[in-house]
Amino acid sequence: MRDAAVLVPVFHDADGELRVAIVVRADDGGLHGGQLGLPGGKPEPGDADLLATALREAEEEVGLTPELVEVLAALEPFETRATGWRVYPFLGRIPSDTPWRLQESEIVGLLTPAVRALAEPGARSKLPFTSRRFSEPLLVDGIDVEGHVLWGMTLRLLDDVVPRLLAGEWDV
Repeated sequence: MRDAAVLVPVFHDADGELRVAIVVRADDGGLHGGQLGLPGGKPEPGDADLLATALREAEEEVGLTPELVEVLAALEPFETRATGWRVYPFLGRIPSDTPWRLQESEIVGLLTPAVRALAEPGARSKLPFTSRRFSEPLLVDGIDVEGHVLWGMTLRLLDDVVPRLLAGEWDV
């Protein structure tokens, strides 16, 4: 298993709706090309720990300055089912007016779905996912987020976090 770290950035919008920031990865044909995910990646030698990795990657990928992130929790690590990664997620509250700056070579979009919408049972279904790597549609258990398919490890991680957010486990 190789280690990686991600940030789960959450915020309340102007109407008080709790939202999570999800990145749309560039479809470069790579392992996660075209997929929805969370800002993050693998540790680099200068990272003090995995939290530092998650914060550095969030800054690199979406321009999220570490000082703007209030880390609420270190969550249980998740193991990917197919790629051999152990991912350490960190829940962080961010300002609603965060100025995003996407690293266009890696990130082609940023979505901010309402946490409540991700919890709706009817939102989930079998959906076709395609990318350069998966030119034949892959039927996955997922949620449509603005025309993109949220599935895989990111969906499993959010399946754990979303009900806990809605239950008020953390002061978001």
